[in-house]
Amino acid sequence: MIALKNVSKTFHGAARDVHAVLGVSLTIEAGEIFGIIGRSGAGKSTLVRLINLLTTPDAGEVIVDGRDLTRLDAQELRAARREIGMIFQHFNLMSSRTVFGNVALPLELIGRPREKIRAEVEKLLALVGLSTEADRYPQQLSGGQKQRVGIARALASKPKVLLSDEATSALDPETTRSILDLLRRINHELGLTIVLITHQMRVVKQICDRIAVMDAGRVVESGKVLDVFRAPRSEVTRSMIGEVISGELPETVLRRVRRRIEKRNGDEHPDHLLRLIFVGDDVDRPLLSEAVKRFGIDFNILHGQIDEVQGQGFASLTLLANGSQEALDGAIGLLRRHDVTVEEIDHVL
Repeated sequence: MIALKNVSKTFHGAARDVHAVLGVSLTIEAGEIFGIIGRSGAGKSTLVRLINLLTTPDAGEVIVDGRDLTRLDAQELRAARREIGMIFQHFNLMSSRTVFGNVALPLELIGRPREKIRAEVEKLLALVGLSTEADRYPQQLSGGQKQRVGIARALASKPKVLLSDEATSALDPETTRSILDLLRRINHELGLTIVLITHQMRVVKQICDRIAVMDAGRVVESGKVLDVFRAPRSEVTRSMIGEVISGELPETVLRRVRRRIEKRNGDEHPDHLLRLIFVGDDVDRPLLSEAVKRFGIDFNILHGQIDEVQGQGFASLTLLANGSQEALDGAIGLLRRHDVTVEEIDHVL
């Protein structure tokens, strides 16, 4: 559906050049919700504006629905953009127009007959839960309601792709959840491809199918959300995941662990510091108890958290394991056979 091929963009300034996007290649499948996440300045907002050519790339191809947008003339590009809706962090509503008028605007601009505009706008307002707010003005709405108007307006041209640029970052957590639920429902009901730009990993874990993590203009890793949460490869990804599902030991616990390991240095069976990731049904299964019974391993649980990613249980557990190497290998083998990720994290010591 969307393919970015070696796309780059540099902004030239009087003081210095800013290399916002550097050789990014991505494929986004039709009908999925794809998240692009990164810290401030990572290049993600520039990247999303390259998808509809609101920003023109210096190099590379931007292919949407089989067409390279960089090769279209002005008229062809305007037509292609009508199939790419966009919602923004600060809503960008017209204060002089009612809710109805804001949603109707794209249809008016393409010359849709008035009677058809009314029917389509009423349908869109019902979809986003604002049927009773049609005659109100933006200043009379809450932040969540304004964003719903923005979503309805973006859907007015019946796009195949919906771009969301930090659309929930100005909202409180409860409103954010409701907007993300709405986007997921729109994705299911309309079959829209959604590209979601965010710096919030909690947004990604709730709604996205796959993600790309950006840092300093580059994609540092990408994949299915569960796979990235289970085994992040880059430091920036680990840091961002740690903000919602912490796998790091508190310093007081680390000090106790270090003292214990130093005290037992030279013992026949040294301690091993392990991090386990459980996903889905295995979150509830007593696998640790089973490992203790079968292999005689001692487990000392140091830190843990249970959360939900893509509607599935997701648990992170850090523990000290003690036993013979044979027993330890057997226990780890048992856990991995049940799709538990096991990582030895001696580097924190």
